[in-house]
Amino acid sequence: MDRDGTVSEEVGYMYHAGLYKVFSWTGPAIRKINDSGMRTVLITNQSGVGRGYFDETSIEEVHRILHAELAAHGAKLDAVYVCVHRPESGCDCRKPNPGMLLQAQRDLDIDLTQSFVIGDKYVDVETAHNVGAKGILVLTGFGEKELEKHPGSAQQPDLVVQNLMEAVDSILSGVLA
Repeated sequence: MDRDGTVSEEVGYMYHAGLYKVFSWTGPAIRKINDSGMRTVLITNQSGVGRGYFDETSIEEVHRILHAELAAHGAKLDAVYVCVHRPESGCDCRKPNPGMLLQAQRDLDIDLTQSFVIGDKYVDVETAHNVGAKGILVLTGFGEKELEKHPGSAQQPDLVVQNLMEAVDSILSGVLA
């Protein structure tokens, strides 16, 4: 799943951990995934590092906040992957490129064709489709604007939902089976 706009509020470049706010439903949603036996992986583009807006220590501080919030709900992430490169760098890890998901596949023995990518941007949906996964667009963060912006896009979401909790409930109920 994506980070900003999906598991937490979208605030633009997260240059200070004090700006980071996890959605109230994130911990319970991820706990449901944990309880189901599925893996939970966070993939996030953080080009603010490559642009010099903040350093990787700031990302680590934000992720400490996220992990603490999840722990308060008895939830956890199995892995976190971050691309710190600028968009023009040509790296394989920056979404929509598959690098972070392929690394998760290697590290966690994940079948990407049986996986779901949840995010608030069409780049998340495209990332999912690039590895044979299903893409779910949440309407939090940039989701509503993205849906309006891409009505005829070839990379349409497999499902559009209000938020991460609805995405998780849909996955676990077999809506996208």
